[in-house]
Amino acid sequence: MTEPISPAIPAATLVIFRDRPSLAPELLMVERAGSMAFAGGALVFPGGRVDPADRILAEQHVQQPADQTAIEEVAARIAAIRETIEEVGLAIGLHPAPSADTLATLRAALHAGRELGLMLDELGLRCDPHMLTYFARWRPAHHLTRIFDTRFYLARLPVDAAPARVDETENVRLLWATAAEILAHADAGRAQVIFPTRRNLERLALFAGFDDAVDDTRRRPVRTVTPWIEPRDGIDHFCIPDDLGYPVTSEPVTRVAHG
Repeated sequence: MTEPISPAIPAATLVIFRDRPSLAPELLMVERAGSMAFAGGALVFPGGRVDPADRILAEQHVQQPADQTAIEEVAARIAAIRETIEEVGLAIGLHPAPSADTLATLRAALHAGRELGLMLDELGLRCDPHMLTYFARWRPAHHLTRIFDTRFYLARLPVDAAPARVDETENVRLLWATAAEILAHADAGRAQVIFPTRRNLERLALFAGFDDAVDDTRRRPVRTVTPWIEPRDGIDHFCIPDDLGYPVTSEPVTRVAHG
């Protein structure tokens, strides 16, 4: 198996479920601007890099300040919460639930470069990183793009959430759709999804709703996925482990879309 290239850029992303009675849940996706260096034009889940300020805020949520592993994990959760506010205007993992005006103030401040922790203090809010469920971690080792070490988290859309709105900077549109619908759009050439997104969508398509996804996820320890290339039936395939809950674990290299 190919060893990960170091250093990787820590990142986090949030898979938001909108459950529907007797129907498959919808997931929130954003389309990256075509000019973006990473995954330009692709559909992705809201997310981005873990910032130094995310780590500073994470230290306030960790009982043992010297536990760097715990700090990194909480910092990733905070980054997923922050990026979701910035990119789609949804406040997930904040208490109390902010009003529309407060959320707009917070989002504008984050876009202006203000730190999340300082703004939460100023607005009388607090962050609860443990509202997110740790779903997966991917760290590619190819040489085609920059390397992101990305943690994926699950969250349910709050029942009183305001409509999601794209930021129209890094992302140009958003959509709610089932995992199967997104994959169908990609197969028909109407959307682009990169390799990790496709594999995660295929796994997410197995779940009847948020609770089903959480139950399955908690039965499986998260292990970092680092795809590798190996020949299968004379054709090079991009491969991932077959014991992590993914229904599709390989794809011909010629069909793989990278960021």
